[in-house]
Amino acid sequence: MLSRLSELIWADWIWFPEGHGWADLKDHDGKVFPNPKDLWATIPIALCFLVIRQIFERTVAIPLASLLGVSDKQRVGASPNPVLESYFCSTSKHPKQSSIESLSKQTGCSVRQVQRWFRRRRNQDRPSKLKKFREASWRFTFYLLAFFAGLAVLIDKPWFYDVKLIWENFPKMPLLPSQYWYYMIELGFYISLLVSVASDVKRKDFKEQIIHHVATIALISFSWLVNYIRAGTLIMLVHDAADYLMESAKMFNYAGWRRTCNFIFTMFAAVFIVTRLIILPFWIIHTTFVYPLTLYSPFFGFYFFNGLMCVLQVLHIFWAVLILRMVVKFLPGNDIVEDERSDKEETESDDEDGDCEHREKSRNGHVQNGHTVLNNNHNVPRARR
Repeated sequence: MLSRLSELIWADWIWFPEGHGWADLKDHDGKVFPNPKDLWATIPIALCFLVIRQIFERTVAIPLASLLGVSDKQRVGASPNPVLESYFCSTSKHPKQSSIESLSKQTGCSVRQVQRWFRRRRNQDRPSKLKKFREASWRFTFYLLAFFAGLAVLIDKPWFYDVKLIWENFPKMPLLPSQYWYYMIELGFYISLLVSVASDVKRKDFKEQIIHHVATIALISFSWLVNYIRAGTLIMLVHDAADYLMESAKMFNYAGWRRTCNFIFTMFAAVFIVTRLIILPFWIIHTTFVYPLTLYSPFFGFYFFNGLMCVLQVLHIFWAVLILRMVVKFLPGNDIVEDERSDKEETESDDEDGDCEHREKSRNGHVQNGHTVLNNNHNVPRARR
């Protein structure tokens, strides 16, 4: 039963055009073709990336941050308060006015002190600028190296200049060693990003990031299985072309280098729009979605691949809107670029200098105002992306 189901799922007519199948991808006459088993190599590669990242952030990113002047302002921690902490963790981090008044009565704190406590507590959870810089510098380094490595892999290939040649002799195109490593490293990196996403800085487009990573991993894996290697390498190169510029703009943003950040971000916006909204849809997706219909009858694998491409293109449009919003914000006043996806740290008014440390009696002794005294110097940031 299972073997029959497997045969049905992997039937030639589902994944290949008529007249072709998995037999075309068997090694012969010294020619090597993509093998599904090769994808297992990406697991240890992803683990290596996770280890290398930790080493890189400690030995390269932190000294670089110090060199560029990246520093975090000292945060005042929220004083320990069981009632407010319970509400913060289980109910809401942004209580309504009626809830604030109720909490004020329960804790013996003034409304303003409760508001300040929640503000400090939210800031306490926000990632530090140094953490953001470390992540950005890691991604910048990979995307920069990946872009130039991909360019070296493709610069002498005819389909780099004539995109229609990605279908020449499909699917019987032999696999080149450079293509093998380009694929394995890129796929391993995206798997490592998916694994580390829980501990990375969480941004407002967190769900979109997850969808992007999953779609990218599925797209790279599928293109490997059915030998869409030529199209896959072009797609990866187009994505890496703008990403390293965005990460470098973030790095200078965190360092406070306003003009440098704005200049690089302007370059990034231009490259992003050209590569993701012009080259990708009108050259590459056109060649994978429209042009093949002149050569083959449509099949499920054709729709599956291009469906994933459309998912990525929708995400590109979503991010393009955010990018243009940032451009509109910083150009008129020449202000520093703020990432639209990031949570901004809340500030306190000058007249809010007191602390919520009132005392009340407990059932069996001396508890200060319903909660124990907190040393405000204890600030434990928690990662949020």
